[in-house]
Order: sequence, then C-alpha cells, then structure tokens
Amino acid sequence: MPIKAIYFDLGGVILRTEDKEPRTQLGAEFGMTYQQIEQVVFGGGLYGTGARASLGAVTEEAHWVNVTRALNLPLDQCRRIQDAFFAGDKVDWNLVDFLREARKTYKVGLISNAWDGLRPWIRSQKFEDAFDDMIISAEVRIAKPMPGIYHHALTALGVKAEESIFVDDFIENIHAANALGMKAVHFRSAEQALADVKQLL
Repeated sequence: MPIKAIYFDLGGVILRTEDKEPRTQLGAEFGMTYQQIEQVVFGGGLYGTGARASLGAVTEEAHWVNVTRALNLPLDQCRRIQDAFFAGDKVDWNLVDFLREARKTYKVGLISNAWDGLRPWIRSQKFEDAFDDMIISAEVRIAKPMPGIYHHALTALGVKAEESIFVDDFIENIHAANALGMKAVHFRSAEQALADVKQLL
C-alpha cells in the first residue's frame, strides 16, 4: 500500500535540547540534577501538573505557576524559569524544510504530547506551514501511546494506518504506532530518521 501521509513528533525530534547546560544550571540552582528538574516540569508525581497539562486538564500557564510555587519562588520568577528551562532547545530547520518539501507529495501531520501553548508557539516560530494538521495532546485530551491519538491523526488526514509513516523518539510510542499498522521510525538522530523515512517512501 503506497504511503500517503507522514507524521512527526515535535519534542525530541523537530525540537531538541541541543545544549543541556541551561537546564543543568537551572536544576543546580535548586539543588537538583538535570533529570530532577525535568521531572518537576514534565512529570506527574509530586508536582503533577506537567502530565495533566499534556492532557488539557490544566493550562500551560497554570502549570508554570505550579512549577514556580513548587520551587518556592515568587510568581514574578515564572517567566525566568520557563526561559531558562528551554534556553538550550533548538528547532531542526532541516527537518522542517524536509516536511515542507514532503507536503508537495504527501500529507504531513504532527502528533505531539504537549501543552496548550504549543500551537501558538509553532505559529510564532513560523513553521505551521510544514503541516497539513497538528494533533496536540492537550487539545484532543489524549496522549501517546494511547491508540486514540493516532486514530485522531489518521482521521484528520483521511488516511489508513498502513498508508502512513510515524516518527518519534520514544520507543513506547513507536510500538503503539506499529500495533495499529503504521510504519514507525524510531528517531535516534536526524540523519538516521530521514534516511529511514526516505527508504519507506
């Protein structure tokens, strides 16, 4: 069955933490490791709202207020914490250009576990045009690796699982996509992922 659609994840794929130093320094400010400050921002557990924000249960703004309070800081530090946490993140414009070019032949979608601020952020970075549709977990209230988010994405572009390629950096999301019949590529580097995708086209 010919490929009709290509789906990419965002975080860890198109947007990657290329410089770990800012996040490492932020963690050190609070006596935390890199992994611990990530858990505060992204995790469930004690702080909770990172995972809940990915399901749209709380807004991104409310989540950052919660993070700031969890770090025992005044709320006027909220923006500084956000900026420092993401300071080492970079958009891979080569991947964006690949997706823009791919749109001339295939449907292109985003499937991202992300907070409700992602869509306006992508617009602000001016690469919304790389996608025919963007499926963001906070908006659809379901996250990878649950099958529902993949079904939502396939329906949005009007394709069957067997007609699609999905690229993600988390192996559990790859297994979930494969189980539905999608041709999944486990992202380990941009060069490897692009080579694997091109081989499937």
